[in-house]
Amino acid sequence: MGSGVFPSAGYVMRKILLLASLPLLAIALPSTALAQNGSAQADRLRDAALKDDVAYDIVEGLTTEVGPRLAGTEAEARARDWGLRRLKALGFSNVHIETYDMPVWVRGEERAEIVAPFPQPLVVTALGNSAATPPQGLTAQVVGFDSLADLEAAPDAKVRGKIVFVSHGMSATQDGSQYGYFGAARRNGPSVASRKGAAGIVIRSIGTDYHRNPHTGVQMWAAGVTPIPAGALTLPDAEQLQRILKRGKPVTMKLTLTPRNIGMQQGGNVVADVPGTDKDAGMIVIGGHLDSWDLGTGAFDDASGVAITAAAAKRIMEAGRPRRTIRVVWFGAEEVGGNGSKAYRLAHPNDKVVFVAESDFGADRIWRMDPGFAPANSAVADRVAAVLAPLGIGRGTTPAAAGADLGSYAREGVAAIDLQQDGTRYFDYHHTPDDTLDKIDPEQLRQNVAAWTAMLSVVANAREDIAKGAPRP
Repeated sequence: MGSGVFPSAGYVMRKILLLASLPLLAIALPSTALAQNGSAQADRLRDAALKDDVAYDIVEGLTTEVGPRLAGTEAEARARDWGLRRLKALGFSNVHIETYDMPVWVRGEERAEIVAPFPQPLVVTALGNSAATPPQGLTAQVVGFDSLADLEAAPDAKVRGKIVFVSHGMSATQDGSQYGYFGAARRNGPSVASRKGAAGIVIRSIGTDYHRNPHTGVQMWAAGVTPIPAGALTLPDAEQLQRILKRGKPVTMKLTLTPRNIGMQQGGNVVADVPGTDKDAGMIVIGGHLDSWDLGTGAFDDASGVAITAAAAKRIMEAGRPRRTIRVVWFGAEEVGGNGSKAYRLAHPNDKVVFVAESDFGADRIWRMDPGFAPANSAVADRVAAVLAPLGIGRGTTPAAAGADLGSYAREGVAAIDLQQDGTRYFDYHHTPDDTLDKIDPEQLRQNVAAWTAMLSVVANAREDIAKGAPRP
């Protein structure tokens, strides 16, 4: 389906009346006139962005010329250099790289097989920070659990010395809301299994597809826990293992994972600005993350996010200098724990950041806008909602969280907006070999750019001061 937006008769008449009466309004109601004029500009920029090709060019270039971009590796360094050149070529100011040091984990050999009672291979991938098996693999009995809660409740004796298998029932949703709950099997399951004495753990991938593509992802070992081999099975293989376990016979698995830690390496963020006219009005910070997991080329997660935000900022820049500086940050190392965003905050303690927003949920259509403004700025939120409505974007009531990289600002009360993308198919590709350019729908990508452009136009040029609200959890 196309996403062209055609102005209504009322919309056209409002613009005619505005142009005809602008001098009178400027004398009698200056703030109203400025708001209307700003909204009209946002409307024009929004509609023009529906023909945007810049975002697709960025995604295509990054995924083709760099490919997978595991944090802290040579590939991520090439991505930073690529981003530096591309943002300069697009006309941004103050384009530079800010580096930091970080520990780096890389994967190795990955195999799993049922040895008994029904010998067969399984498709597995290591979870981030997994320990290694012996080079010849780890062979042990499998003990299965239908949820992380069941594993947590199990006696240690049931787990000790075995390979733990944790399943779950995650399904696809538009808002991706199940990821938080079911993702705990990946984030916490390995530490729980290790505490109970398990020799290793495999989980059902945190995903919704039924291809034999495993979903990787980071997990952090809890304090005092000894790392153990930790992997994720594809959904078909996880369900196959469930069926085998239900036969009631002892199940033996051979698991071979040989990742390694390669020590401290350099990571970095790529930073670019659209300079504003009023430094006292504060800075807007937007972006996504440049790194990706190493199984695919990271088109959905998150080449699309850095592309959408940069393309929208470029459209604002080409329309003339906004009131507020817009800073675009392509964060490094989001996937492995947010090293880039933490380093950015440390490097910029005194910046007057008044608004943040992040794109990191694929490239499918934006369907909802969740505002996070102080009550004093309700009118700004209203104007953003109005300019997004023609794109089929409704207004939500959930306070904006601002994503993994910029969420620390929102939690401190800095204003934010979440432009919620349709996540129905996001977890089919998330952290898999299938996260590739062909999954990007150019028409939906353009709708994202149009929404971001309209939102940025309103917020960057708002005549009101952008207030800080109460801290959020």
